[in-house]
Amino acid sequence: MGRLQSRRWATVLLIGAGFFTTPAAHAADVFRVAYAGSMGAVMDRFIGPAFAKANGVEYQGIGQGAYGLARQLEGRLIQADVFVPITPGPLDIVKKAGMIGPAVPVASTQMVIAYSPKSKFVPEFEAGAQGKKPWYEVLQTSGLRFGRTDPATDPQGQNIIFTMLLAETFYKQPGLTDKILGGYQNPQQIFTEPSLLSRLEAGQIDASSGYLSAATSHHLPFITLPDEINLSNPEMEAKWYKTVQYSIKLPSGKETTPNTQPLVFYAAVLKDSKQPALAEKFVQFLQSPEGQKLFRDNGYSQPKGGPIE
Repeated sequence: MGRLQSRRWATVLLIGAGFFTTPAAHAADVFRVAYAGSMGAVMDRFIGPAFAKANGVEYQGIGQGAYGLARQLEGRLIQADVFVPITPGPLDIVKKAGMIGPAVPVASTQMVIAYSPKSKFVPEFEAGAQGKKPWYEVLQTSGLRFGRTDPATDPQGQNIIFTMLLAETFYKQPGLTDKILGGYQNPQQIFTEPSLLSRLEAGQIDASSGYLSAATSHHLPFITLPDEINLSNPEMEAKWYKTVQYSIKLPSGKETTPNTQPLVFYAAVLKDSKQPALAEKFVQFLQSPEGQKLFRDNGYSQPKGGPIE
């Protein structure tokens, strides 16, 4: 294999791992942002490059399931300057490890059902999106391939289970969760977050759990869900969203019982940042009019709630 071809394969592998870098900068100047995997499009195509250009640095995005990222940061398995997860849960892990100060809300989203434009079931999905057929009946169609992320490592993986459990009550459909998901941790449906929408785009799966923000960023069609089950309405948190619970096993083998949490994206500077001043500047950029416009243009809603101290 020639030197040029080797370089090309190295670039392909780097992109496939969820990384994006701007050109012509020294390694010492690399600025790293660890973010919830669903944010890949907005972070690596828009926000990261815009910030890198304005500040003359090399940007590197690390996109994975937010709980998995939090545990890697806690264990010093990866290093980053800023952490941008969804929901407060992953922040709690790094906060308990003494790795962050305050975290500020920078955007929000809601749960949707995304579907592939290449799926043979597109007419059924469109009927579901238009309210002509219950979306949960569409997802039970024989042969339909549904994808989601791992609830043990990713908030979205937990949230789709909450959505299905809430749907059981809202639509009066007992057993619906198991019919669609086939168990909370069904390995046949679970993919890493960065690859989930890519598989959907390629038609390898027919439908998946998703955030409105990610589906919009990837220009994928989707079915919107009512506030009662899309986890977007803070006013429904205490009296409605928290009425459902379930337990799952973590990679460590321990059992945990997740809680519903607001679908808000938070940004925090990591205390082991190699460029703390630049990290603070990046968080400010996410809150700025320019940063907020980039979020809006990619399907994200405005931040909700206050800082997490």
